[in-house]
Amino acid sequence: MTAVQHVLFALLLVIGLVRAVQDGAATVPLLLATLALVGWYAAGARLGRRAQDQPSAPRPALGAWFLLGLALVWVALVLISHELVWLAFSLWLLAGHLMTTRVALPFSLAVLGVVVAAPWHALGAPPGAAGIIGPAVGAAFALALSRGQQRLVRENIERRRLVESLVRAQAESELLHAELASAQRESGILAERTRLSRDIHDTLAQGFSSILLLARAGAVADADRRAELLAQIEATASDNLVEARRVVGALAPQQLEGSGLASALRRILDAQADETGVATELRVEGDLASLPTVVEVALLRAAQGALANVREHSAARHVVVTLTESDDSVRLDVVDDGRGFDAAAWARAAPSAPELGGYGLRSSRARLRELGGGLEIESQAGSGTALSAYVPLTQAFSSHPVDHEEDHR
Repeated sequence: MTAVQHVLFALLLVIGLVRAVQDGAATVPLLLATLALVGWYAAGARLGRRAQDQPSAPRPALGAWFLLGLALVWVALVLISHELVWLAFSLWLLAGHLMTTRVALPFSLAVLGVVVAAPWHALGAPPGAAGIIGPAVGAAFALALSRGQQRLVRENIERRRLVESLVRAQAESELLHAELASAQRESGILAERTRLSRDIHDTLAQGFSSILLLARAGAVADADRRAELLAQIEATASDNLVEARRVVGALAPQQLEGSGLASALRRILDAQADETGVATELRVEGDLASLPTVVEVALLRAAQGALANVREHSAARHVVVTLTESDDSVRLDVVDDGRGFDAAAWARAAPSAPELGGYGLRSSRARLRELGGGLEIESQAGSGTALSAYVPLTQAFSSHPVDHEEDHR
């Protein structure tokens, strides 16, 4: 539209010059005034473009002064020949670009006065209604057109700014999404490491501990007993190898495959009785056939940790494991008649390094708390140990509905 305005200015100037020459206007003054007008207009074209590119910014006063100077040169041309009044339309267009509304209105009225008065002065006859109404309509149209163009440019700039803002917001959103995904990935890695450390402790570490105890017993046993111990070591090592492969594959414990928690506990107790000679007893109360797998795994790991402590530290003669299901929870109790320990002091002590022992009970407690349950220990030196692990079934079923459905199938 700006290019059209330049073309329009040139076209009106040419028409006015041709008509002025035909009307017998003085050639030299006309030529000099025309050159001055064209030079002034060309010098101010850059200023006009700047005002158009930044319509929301305050217009510099230089633009208004430029247009006033252009109007004065135009008035000189009109005095030479009234045919140059055609350029008033371009002046009205420029007023909408280079002046504020408060200044553009009186300026346009002044130009309109020159347009009406110039033919009257040149011809000596007052203008008719058409000579007044026509230029007035042209002035109003030109101002409205320039203001509309300004509004379009302003909206275009605002739209471009909005698009740039949306692009920046999208980039920030993608960055935040990437950071969130990274945090979730790190959290998943940490959770998986914790799970693997628990499973390794509850299976491989305890199996190695059992093998170590059997090997030490074989060092002082007779030939027949040594053969029996070697067979037990081989069986324990074989079970540990299978369990290690399942831990790597993130599968459920082998003891739970094809049977429930009670059967898995009975096999573990029988194996411990064969290895250590400790009398074991399993008591089951309630229907345990529909437990979620995640609950069975948590309770099985707690039982394995407790029985490993019985085997390694308690010197117990009798162990009783009780598995009880009520309406809203399931509980596992492991009670032995061994030497016991100071449970309060153990609870206050900081966790030791895994290689130094003491990691199993804390990992079992953490696993149970993830399911909404917990682990309680009662023990005193010389009076045995009672361990109680519990899980609320309502929360376990709601957190792992798929496991629950699979168990029913």
